[in-house]
Amino acid sequence: MTIAVPLAVAAGVDAGQRFLDVALAPSGQTFRMPNLAEGIAEIIARLERSGVRRVVLEAIGPYAEPLVKALSVAGFEVGIVNPRRIKAFRDAEGGRAKTDRLDARLIARFALTMPETLRPLPTDTQLELKALSLRRRQLTEMIAMEKTRMKQVRGTLLLDSHRAAIAALSAQCQAIEAELARRIGDDAELRRVLHILKSIPGIGERVATLLITDLPELGQRDRKAIASLAGLAPHVSQSGAAPPRAAIAGGRPCVRAALYMAALVAARHHPKLRDDYNALRLQGKPGKVALIAIARKLLVTANALVKADTPYQGKTLDT
Repeated sequence: MTIAVPLAVAAGVDAGQRFLDVALAPSGQTFRMPNLAEGIAEIIARLERSGVRRVVLEAIGPYAEPLVKALSVAGFEVGIVNPRRIKAFRDAEGGRAKTDRLDARLIARFALTMPETLRPLPTDTQLELKALSLRRRQLTEMIAMEKTRMKQVRGTLLLDSHRAAIAALSAQCQAIEAELARRIGDDAELRRVLHILKSIPGIGERVATLLITDLPELGQRDRKAIASLAGLAPHVSQSGAAPPRAAIAGGRPCVRAALYMAALVAARHHPKLRDDYNALRLQGKPGKVALIAIARKLLVTANALVKADTPYQGKTLDT
């Protein structure tokens, strides 16, 4: 049996566009460095002199990416933590004040107090694919907004303006999609995953690509963990004599939305899933709740098939 060795010193970093505020725990020592190559080099040198093994940052924006990469290369155990967990930790301590320096100290105490194994950092390829996927979603949303605005205007000049904007945005969206397809096609492992995902009822090219870019853990976690990451795991809430209630929460909204749309298609066209959906509706479940259950089935099936390296072959989805 492996016994975890308690951390003696941990560091927390509050990353901003111009500066990186670093704190050590349990000493509470803090220092600030510019968010530049020379500042990052000095941070690493100071952390090594202080005997730090673990460094934790909040998962907010791209400002910390150069530091995270440098820390990983230098051999530190680096964790990117959901900001909600840091906020909950502040609330648990009863703190209210908030500055960059105080935030760094809080994150350092969190790193020292929460010794669970940190998740692996995304690779450069994963980060690039995720950025392309995000840009595709942004362009899709802008196209939808332009189409909505076009319905509210009259006159040739304004209509032509909206049509030109839609055409330009659509061209950019197609270029992003082509680049995504090229990068996935050039990677044998990603091609394998794409083929497996597209074989599953309801999951087409776009949903499969999004799962690859925004849920790279697919096939590497158990069914409960992958459902939680996607925001499709039911969390039970119960107090006193009130009956327990289960509801989904957290996770990655873009993944949940994509799987919801896949469930909508699958519940209409796949016999087994259509029967499952209808059975839930007959039990009194609202339509959206039933579709979330179908989405979770699709996700768990996808996770199992990617792990087993086999495409869907028409078997029932009893997950």
